[in-house]
Amino acid sequence: MKQSIKNKSTGTMHEMTEKVEQKAGRAANNPGMNRIGLIAAAVLLLLLGVTAPIYANQQDKDKERQGQERQQQHAQPRQQGQERQQQRSQQQQQGQVKQQRAQQQQQGQVKQQQRAQQQRAQQQQQGQVRQQQQQQRVQQQQARQPSQQRQRVQQSEQQGVWQQRRARSWQSEHRTWQQRGGYNGYRIPDDHFRGFFGQNHGFRIYSLPVMVVGGYPRFEYGGYWFSLIDPWPEYWSDNWYQNDDMYIDYYNDGYYLYNRRHPGIRIALNVFIG
Repeated sequence: MKQSIKNKSTGTMHEMTEKVEQKAGRAANNPGMNRIGLIAAAVLLLLLGVTAPIYANQQDKDKERQGQERQQQHAQPRQQGQERQQQRSQQQQQGQVKQQRAQQQQQGQVKQQQRAQQQRAQQQQQGQVRQQQQQQRVQQQQARQPSQQRQRVQQSEQQGVWQQRRARSWQSEHRTWQQRGGYNGYRIPDDHFRGFFGQNHGFRIYSLPVMVVGGYPRFEYGGYWFSLIDPWPEYWSDNWYQNDDMYIDYYNDGYYLYNRRHPGIRIALNVFIG
């Protein structure tokens, strides 16, 4: 038993003992009180002596429980604060993870863009190298070819030259470069092509230098000579080369001559240097 319980029980017993002794003294001094009263007083004193420590012990337990409850109440705010701190730290960690993921995604996108740029640059370089190699091959082939008879044609003589290349049935006589197995001649550099060729750059053949090489008429335009591989349609006018606006464009698989007066008609061309 704790010392406080002993002290309380001892004090209680002293008080009750004093009261019982007072009653016993009054009973002794009073001749009218019988023995039964004395016995009852003794029993009461005994019961009080037993219950007093129990009562004091219960009070101590109540106080101890109340103290524990107060401690728990004080501890709850601290626990709640700790939980809030943990939540904040978790949120911060999640935010940092999201930022890291976003940075990684951005870095991945930047790397992809850099790789795409590098690939485009490599493709452009490879295209330029192929174009230079092709130009060299064409020049070598042209140099190895036996010299063909070249005849300059005056403007007054152009009608006879062009009439020789008129088709009887153009629909059955002409062929595209794809049907011919693909274009393997000289290719005009893109920057030069954009400056002189395409739908926005028209011309009339009559005002250009013309000559005949191997039976095929050629005309000079934009720094290059062009030879008509296909005949021209039979339904064009006799002086189309003089009155019709023409232009040269690259379509799908090779170079073609177009007539603005007859859209949709393409005449296969071959390109020569000098």
